[in-house]
Amino acid sequence: MRALFLAALLLQPQQDIGTITGGHPVRLEPTSLRTERGVTTAAVRVRFLAPVKVPTGTWAASRTIVMVDCARQMVAVKENWYYKDAAGRKVAEHKVVAKPGFGAPLPGSVGAVAMKHLCKAPR
Repeated sequence: MRALFLAALLLQPQQDIGTITGGHPVRLEPTSLRTERGVTTAAVRVRFLAPVKVPTGTWAASRTIVMVDCARQMVAVKENWYYKDAAGRKVAEHKVVAKPGFGAPLPGSVGAVAMKHLCKAPR
C-alpha cells in the first residue's frame, strides 16, 4: 500500500515555478497546497542539473515542504527529502524540523522561489 501511495505522489502533475541559484528548476506539487490562517503550505521539488556532492554522498533531487506567510513575507521549512536519483525514488536523507521557525528567505533559495510564486497577485 505504501508503494502505491509513493507512486501516486511521484506521478502527480507538477508546475514549474522558477529556478534557484545555479539554475536548478523548482516545481510545485499543486495537490499539496493548503492554506490555514493566512499561511500556505506546499511541497516543492528541485531536480539538480548535476548531482550535488555532500559529505554523505551525492544528491540528484530534493523535495521540501515549505510554509509561506505572504502577509509577513516570511517562510519556514517543515521537512526536506534529498534523493540519490533524479526521479526522487531513492532517499539519501530525510530531515523533519521539530519546530519550524519563520524568517525572511535567502535570495535564490527554494523558500524565496516558493514565496514569489505563492504570493503573487491573482490574475
